[in-house]
Amino acid sequence: MISPKCNEVEVEIKNLIKVWLKVLASLCYCYFISSNIPKGILRFLSLSPILYLFTILPFQLSFVLPIGITSFFITWLTNFKLLLFTFDLGPLSSNPKISLPLFLTFACLPIRITQKQKHPSKFNVLLPIKALLFCLFLISLNDQKQKQKMYPSIIIMGLYCSLIYLLLDLVLGFFNILINFVFGIELELPSNEPYLSSSLGDFWGKRWNLMVTYILRHTVYTPMRTLMSKTMLGPQWAPMPGIMATFLVSGLMHELLFYHVTHVTPTWEVTCFFVLHGVCVVVEIGVKKWLGHKWRVHWAISGPITVVFVVSTAAWLFFPPLLRDGADQRSIEEFKILVDCVMRKF
Repeated sequence: MISPKCNEVEVEIKNLIKVWLKVLASLCYCYFISSNIPKGILRFLSLSPILYLFTILPFQLSFVLPIGITSFFITWLTNFKLLLFTFDLGPLSSNPKISLPLFLTFACLPIRITQKQKHPSKFNVLLPIKALLFCLFLISLNDQKQKQKMYPSIIIMGLYCSLIYLLLDLVLGFFNILINFVFGIELELPSNEPYLSSSLGDFWGKRWNLMVTYILRHTVYTPMRTLMSKTMLGPQWAPMPGIMATFLVSGLMHELLFYHVTHVTPTWEVTCFFVLHGVCVVVEIGVKKWLGHKWRVHWAISGPITVVFVVSTAAWLFFPPLLRDGADQRSIEEFKILVDCVMRKF
């Protein structure tokens, strides 16, 4: 006899399949119809129903992880890639036109072709280790009441930050390996050891979630910097409003992702988290411009300060909207239900 919980899993899997079939059908429309429309406002109008559909699709799911992945992959990254596609830019550019399988792959998944000649063998070796660490951290956070007694809050927040990092690396790394195997394409790694960051600029610009960094750079930062360079700020200071706009958009997209997961009215704490970090990055760059290259803090000092600042501000502003709703515990329970149903099945 199938348990009610397993029935819920089966229903969620069916809903997930329906959602992604809609995604694929919509992207086929973009490939065959929109790509033949002149770039600019006309192509944007042809894509606008797809942009709206991709924004509401996560509401058709009920489990935390499928909602989060669909919102991150489709509502955020795919929509932003389609905005670039409006002007024949980005990975979906029709100049030169790529094949339909590659178009669907690069549109759906948070991947891009690497610009460096490097082999991700080290990353492939570390992936099982990261999977083991993810499971261990998940087990350690299993009991909400017990973990509050055992660990100080800063340790708990450190574990949550580690879980987010490991989950992103595992999900994105899996797709990198899969696409590399199917198409033989060398892809950019999902992250570059963010725990070794020497500054906030290094963390956000070169190490953390590189696909999001790439998308935001081309959809927000570069246009804003180009626009502001023509004002009284000039080319030297034009990057500053570009940085602030980038962090603001990132905050708003995280608010939307959290709203998909929790269905709770945004408190704007997550936006404040990213705006705060944007201000800190701007100040950091300004201080470096003022002091020049003569005076630099050694990594042994700046590295730990950067990591502690990211974890502490995340504990203050980033995680509370999810923790108040119990999304963390729901995701753990859903993971346990899934494992239980798989064990019952096989």
